[in-house]
Amino acid sequence: MHAAFQISIGRLLAEQTAAALPSGIQAQWWHWVAFGVFVAVMLALDLGVFHRHSREPTLKESAFWTAVWTALALAFNGLVWRWGGSTAAVQFLTGYLVEWSLSMDNVFVFAVIFTFFQIPLEYQYRVLFWGILGAIFMRLAFILVGAALLEYFEWMLLVFGGLLIITGLRLALKHEETHPENNLIMRLARRFLPVAGGSHGNRFFVRENSRRCITPLFLVLLVVESTDVLFAVDSVPAIFGVTRDPFIVFTSNIFAILGLRALYFLLAGVMGLFRYLHYGLAAVLIFVGGKMMAEYFFDLHLFKDYPWISLAVIAALLGIAIVASLAVGKPKAVNDQ
Repeated sequence: MHAAFQISIGRLLAEQTAAALPSGIQAQWWHWVAFGVFVAVMLALDLGVFHRHSREPTLKESAFWTAVWTALALAFNGLVWRWGGSTAAVQFLTGYLVEWSLSMDNVFVFAVIFTFFQIPLEYQYRVLFWGILGAIFMRLAFILVGAALLEYFEWMLLVFGGLLIITGLRLALKHEETHPENNLIMRLARRFLPVAGGSHGNRFFVRENSRRCITPLFLVLLVVESTDVLFAVDSVPAIFGVTRDPFIVFTSNIFAILGLRALYFLLAGVMGLFRYLHYGLAAVLIFVGGKMMAEYFFDLHLFKDYPWISLAVIAALLGIAIVASLAVGKPKAVNDQ
């Protein structure tokens, strides 16, 4: 039964990849397995070797690892170019840029969560590691479901596109605050699971009064995981607006997620500088959502034949938001916090 399940998953991956819009990529099941092994090895090296002990990452170290993950993504982009041609490579790079930019919004939310729970900096890396590990499996599930829906129900383009436009408008008109204390998963965990009192370092489970308890750090992990589900609702449809190839969608998404921890420690302290970034992200979501809806009604050869146009538009929208933010400077309200 287990072997049959593996075969069915392999067939599903191959069929959905083959059914994607022409991009030059013909990924087989073993490509997915090979990429999964690569991700597993990198995560094992990351936590088991390079970050074996809990400590505060320095700004220099965070910048280095941000550069490493970005370089790995660009190297993989080169492989995609060699394997699938320029169209597939541009689609991967565009998807990576979209997910990477949305990750910057994640950084702000994670900073609020860790501040609320008063988690020391040296323990935050461990939480983000396991949070990202869970996010990888959740993104895979989202992508497989999304690819299947788009394959069998073309009108889902309207649903995904409308969702992105609504999210973009909400992000532009009202930048919602994060309230970790209202998180449903955390409230349920506190109600039904025994929670140990006090701080227990980097441990998620401890024994207290002869029973196994979860620690406050595990509660934070639950909040981070549940928050990433909400992020996935936006980010996965956004990349499907760039390409329908599930392999490109998944790999570009995962490469951006892998670099999220280093990006967090690099930017968490200076996110106040990017006061207009959410407008740029909103514009990107609205552009991609509008493009998806337009593709349902019209045969847009422009974006299919010249995928670099989408890349240029997205890069320009984000660039304008970042430059405007840096030009205006940090708001006083942020300085006072």
